[in-house]
Amino acid sequence: MAEPVHLSQAAFDRLKAEHDDLVTRGRLEIARKIEAARELGDLSENGDYHAAKEEQGKMEGRIIHLARLIENAEIVESSAAEIVQTGLIVGLLYEGDDDVERYLLGSIEERVEGLDIMSPGSPLGEALMGHKVGDMVTYKTPTGAELTVEIAELMSVDDFQAS
Repeated sequence: MAEPVHLSQAAFDRLKAEHDDLVTRGRLEIARKIEAARELGDLSENGDYHAAKEEQGKMEGRIIHLARLIENAEIVESSAAEIVQTGLIVGLLYEGDDDVERYLLGSIEERVEGLDIMSPGSPLGEALMGHKVGDMVTYKTPTGAELTVEIAELMSVDDFQAS
């Protein structure tokens, strides 16, 4: 069985709508483009045809990717949490820095304007899980260095977007 993909309800709904749109409207639109390009003649030197087939391949890849995400989705609720968990925005203070850096802890599919994504499976993401505001967390970087961060704030995506 595949690893579960932690998504908020909003991200799940957005991905499901994109999948449904690509499977219906998207496939029909690309089929029309391919047919129109075929009517232009010799396929071996037909740039429109090759471009449409390439677009079709990319779209089918996206459809498969979305289907897997939807199939393996685990909906997480991230409101009013007091400990770091997937779906929350984590504000971190690095040693010697005065600026709080905010990250959305979750899947790239959760992306929110103005925030970088941090994977829960990354060294820092794993180290943060289960901690709370005020905790100092030390983690080992991929290069082997140890860094310490302070969890300065936790908030839901809804709270971030409302501010």
